[in-house]
Amino acid sequence: MQERSSGAELAAILREELKRYSPGEKLPSSRALVERHRVSPVTVSRALAELVAEGLVVTRPGAGAFRAEPRRAAPRRADTSWQEIALSAEPAGDQVPRSVDASGVVATLAAPAPGVIELNGGYLHATLQPERALAAALARAGRRPGAWSRPPLGGVPELRAWFAREIGGPGGPLVASDVLITAGGQSALTAAVRALAAPGAPVLVESPTYPGMLAVARASGLRPVPVPVDADGVRTDLLADAFRASGARLFICQPLFQNPSGAVLAAERRREVLRVARAAGAFVVEDDFARLLCHADTPPLPPSLIADDPDGTVVHVRSLTKATSPSLRVGALAARGPVLDRLRAIQVVDSFFVPGPLQEAALELVGSPAWGRHLRFIAGELTVRRQALRSALQRELPALGAQGPGQRTTLGGYHLWLRLPGGTDEAALTGAALRAGVAVAPGRPYFPAEPPAAHLRLSFASAASAGELAEGIHRLRVACDELRVPVA
Repeated sequence: MQERSSGAELAAILREELKRYSPGEKLPSSRALVERHRVSPVTVSRALAELVAEGLVVTRPGAGAFRAEPRRAAPRRADTSWQEIALSAEPAGDQVPRSVDASGVVATLAAPAPGVIELNGGYLHATLQPERALAAALARAGRRPGAWSRPPLGGVPELRAWFAREIGGPGGPLVASDVLITAGGQSALTAAVRALAAPGAPVLVESPTYPGMLAVARASGLRPVPVPVDADGVRTDLLADAFRASGARLFICQPLFQNPSGAVLAAERRREVLRVARAAGAFVVEDDFARLLCHADTPPLPPSLIADDPDGTVVHVRSLTKATSPSLRVGALAARGPVLDRLRAIQVVDSFFVPGPLQEAALELVGSPAWGRHLRFIAGELTVRRQALRSALQRELPALGAQGPGQRTTLGGYHLWLRLPGGTDEAALTGAALRAGVAVAPGRPYFPAEPPAAHLRLSFASAASAGELAEGIHRLRVACDELRVPVA
């Protein structure tokens, strides 16, 4: 009998014998099968291989062969179509849809494909992050007594005190008990919005503004109402009108290096924002996301709005993430009065507390000599990159790089905001740029309502070097040429 036929015959015999074995029970050894059935080791091996292929036997190296567990029927494909109704059905009445568009946020979080230059990122490039200082801080924090115990709900007291000094200034109005530690700036914004506005309520926002803020507002069932921004920040001559027309009791703004315009709120408008909000009986959420992203040529910074607010109008948001690493999710909420209790309650319900070791690591970092060195380093590097990006724009895309009426050069933060020539399809240009090997952010997600024009936002912090920025703008020029966008 041929060896192959013998293997098939032995497999048929073993297939019947398997019926006497329980699932998982071990079969006789190969040597025992050779002796019992008077076949060669090759025949046994081929017979077992056939049974393994049929899913009747499993082999484990060094242990032998075992009867396989019975195959389970393939799971039925889930029919989730019912969720379309459940997620969109709203009670009767004037309700805000609960759908959430996170595309504008995802664009700044997703890593680009290999070979694509990232000009749409929201964080420092890895070469600008203080990785050694962070690693050392985390190692020291992990050895601190009590670091792994349950932290206070409001945050580690020493870290709260540090944020109070940073936000209010030395000898300022804030103390540690006015501060809550949060899991980054986005978490703080979410807590503030949920605490200060009921579902369905209007909320005033700058236009354009950070897409993550619009996503937070809409996910919370709020109705964003735009207030235009110019070179001096939010148009305060329109702010009071917006409060009256909408009945809003909350205004969210970025007074320093506004995202995406880069505007710094002018001194007279700072006072007017507080006056108008107090007259409306409204809160102001101050998102101070870019204060640690100064450039080497940045003039002295104005104090935070909350530092000039004696009446508890301002709820302040601050984070360490932008100036360090996307993974250092440590931020702070600062407020005074009963609103702090509500903010604390929202924070506890949402996330309990920020992990103690992460808070301790942040405290180690900002208390070390490396912290000052890092801030000086990124100030210099951001200046070089900003200048490189502007030079490349003036060289390759002068129509985009030129300053618009009333526009000022950004001297802080990490991005430039470009108005595109009339008639430009920004979605098509973004797609063409990606095909050319550069990722840029379209302007539409930054507007809570219909935009006045097409825009692009370009980040100079997420690129590896000044040379990469220049290459990125060259690739953007290729995309503009493909779509015949006028650039000269």
